[in-house]
Amino acid sequence: MFDTPHVPLPAKPGIGYKPQHFAAILDDPGAVGWLEIHAENYMGAGGRPIAQLRQLSERFPVSVHGVGLSIGGEGRLDPDHLARLRQLCGWLNPASFSEHLAWSTHDSAFFNDLLPLPYTNATLARVCAHIDELQEVLGRRMLLENPSSYLAFAESSWDEPAFLAEIARRTGCGLLLDVNNVFVSATNLGYDPRRYVGDFALDAVGEIHLGGHDEDHDDHGAPLLIDSHGAEVADPVWALLDHTLALSGPRPVLIEWDTDVPDWPVLEAEAARAAAALARVAA
Repeated sequence: MFDTPHVPLPAKPGIGYKPQHFAAILDDPGAVGWLEIHAENYMGAGGRPIAQLRQLSERFPVSVHGVGLSIGGEGRLDPDHLARLRQLCGWLNPASFSEHLAWSTHDSAFFNDLLPLPYTNATLARVCAHIDELQEVLGRRMLLENPSSYLAFAESSWDEPAFLAEIARRTGCGLLLDVNNVFVSATNLGYDPRRYVGDFALDAVGEIHLGGHDEDHDDHGAPLLIDSHGAEVADPVWALLDHTLALSGPRPVLIEWDTDVPDWPVLEAEAARAAAALARVAA
């Protein structure tokens, strides 16, 4: 059985916390109702980052987002990484913990990328086993995020929404729906993002994420989008959020901006736009 967080995430906008915004957030958070941190940045024993996070957690619900567990990797989950993650979640008691449907390790090598998986029965069993272990170690339910995709595997026997829904059914985990990832993948692979959202297990969604992407072209001149988290959310992604919220109802919505991080007013304005989208669906 999983523990229940003492402060659940509100159905309000959140932002990915960056230390340069610490003072501005405390002074005037604007539309921001919660914060997300990357777990791997806060696994140390102390120092200014931990002190700031403790202060922020007294005022805001916090979501912990992992990027290094390699949930889809062929090897076992790293026990040292799990132990540090358990320690972080133990003292912080976050409102939410999430990770990616991806792999990033092979033997002792760690790759600084979230790499794709074929959607097969063997992959399904491996991912579910890793999630079961993670949830048991943490004593809490996790959320699993849909990836941004640049290729599809010929051997895949599941489509992505059905694959994620089956993982949630087998493990009891929740899902994190990254709407920008949906738009990026749909553009790159040539499918309808609204149909994807319509097929998604929206009842299992605990968070919705938004972020910026870069536009490029592949070797054949076709559009290629890169999930960069380094720009404002594009208008078509905002439109897809409206469509998603109309189907799901209000959910916690996060603005991710991890590279070329802007000044606080720019990021808060993105949160305010998310607040307006949530207000429309609530009305």
